[in-house]
Amino acid sequence: MTMTDNTATAVSTPLYIGGETRSTAETLAIADPGKPGVIVGHAAAASTQDVADAVAAAKAAYPAWSALTPQQRAAQMAAAIEGVAAFRDEDAAILSQENGKVRFEAWVDALVFEIRWGLALSLADEVDTSKVLEPIPGAIPTRTTVAYQSLGVVTVIVPFNWPIAILGASVPHALLAGNTVIVKPPLTAPLATARFIQRIAEKLPAGVLNVVTGADANMSGLIQNTDVAKVCFTGSVGGGKRMMEMASKSLTRVTLELGGNDAAVFLQDAIIDDTHLDRLYAAIFDTTGQICMNAKRVYVHRSRMDEVVNGLAARLEKAKLGYGLDDGTTMGPLHSPVQKAFVDELIEEAKASGAEVREFGELPGGDLAGGNFVRPAIVVDPDPNLRVVTFEQFGPVIPVLPFDTEDEAVKLANDTWGGLCGSVWTADADAANRVGRQLVCGYVWVNDHGATRLDLRAPFGGMKQSGFGREQGIEGVRAFQDTHSISHLDPEVLASMAH
Repeated sequence: MTMTDNTATAVSTPLYIGGETRSTAETLAIADPGKPGVIVGHAAAASTQDVADAVAAAKAAYPAWSALTPQQRAAQMAAAIEGVAAFRDEDAAILSQENGKVRFEAWVDALVFEIRWGLALSLADEVDTSKVLEPIPGAIPTRTTVAYQSLGVVTVIVPFNWPIAILGASVPHALLAGNTVIVKPPLTAPLATARFIQRIAEKLPAGVLNVVTGADANMSGLIQNTDVAKVCFTGSVGGGKRMMEMASKSLTRVTLELGGNDAAVFLQDAIIDDTHLDRLYAAIFDTTGQICMNAKRVYVHRSRMDEVVNGLAARLEKAKLGYGLDDGTTMGPLHSPVQKAFVDELIEEAKASGAEVREFGELPGGDLAGGNFVRPAIVVDPDPNLRVVTFEQFGPVIPVLPFDTEDEAVKLANDTWGGLCGSVWTADADAANRVGRQLVCGYVWVNDHGATRLDLRAPFGGMKQSGFGREQGIEGVRAFQDTHSISHLDPEVLASMAH
């Protein structure tokens, strides 16, 4: 398909390396997922030399940045974030066009980054905490201080769905710990993210924060360059596996925050009213289902199935598919044609199996005809072996399955490759804790679920194939540090051992 520029509004973003913008001979044309044939703008396409220069700039800035105290770094970071909120409306409009999600979600994307940045800075006094291991007479004649040390140059790679917010879970923590950072915005939606991060980078010392966009083929230096100490990657399970394989060649450390197949478990006594159904609906269909921690499977006690299915259906009947910037739109397109085709396959496969599939909404026409729109769907009591249950849909389709006992519900919830998040819905706090502790995942909600309900102070990350490592909180800072032990012989203890 031939793409044409929206020439009046097209956005252009450069690289930002070592405190300077850099244009490139080639650029990436960023397509609008809702309007076939429209280009939102162009992003600089870095060469392998540009990537090497970014690593070199971050390495050169590291000694001075890491030599500052955490409090000094926090003060500079606080000054660097000032004023970014003034651009939130503009950034949201760009992100909505290149991503596809509705304007309000795009607006919140930048807000979450700002919140996470502030929460990270509040941890400054904990960054350099240490402990002392005292000598043990007759056994260990040393006094050892165990402290923390920054790693060096860090690469942070984020996906298209919530790119700015996701950066907020790692970039401020890496910087506060004393590292310098290279940000790699998403390949297919880099514009708003590159603009946002550059504004902050411009207020920090040159090379401390850099932005590189470009084709994946030229990006290996962000991972395999021996001057890169760590890569923090958020994306698909397949992407995480490729990242590990690439990082293994240089033994670069990795944190992986990958996809999920989150289960929401409704026990027999669950409160199923408008408030809780609204929460569940958002947990499933926010960002058109394209969030790693969205609910992907809903397990309901058999006696409550109709309430949950009908409650979701009532909300989907009000869904309006459309362009993310248009008033009244509640659900935008999927980000890519490939993902649309995959979700369409899941729905057709469920229909062919004989499962009850309820579809809602109308596909938009006009200049949106042929966009990546999918009618949202509920698949009622499908065969548990169908891909709509076993795969991460990453789209607006949800299977709702019955269970009869609590033990069965736990087994079904855990019978998956993923372990990112989960939720328990019940009026009994003891039952919530009992079931919640058995779910094999990194984060569990009670009577709630989803990205907007995340406690941004708590460590976040997955188990099993949903990744490893943690972001947010002091644990998120520690992910960008290593322990550093200094041991001194104690003369008095040595003397006592000699006698």
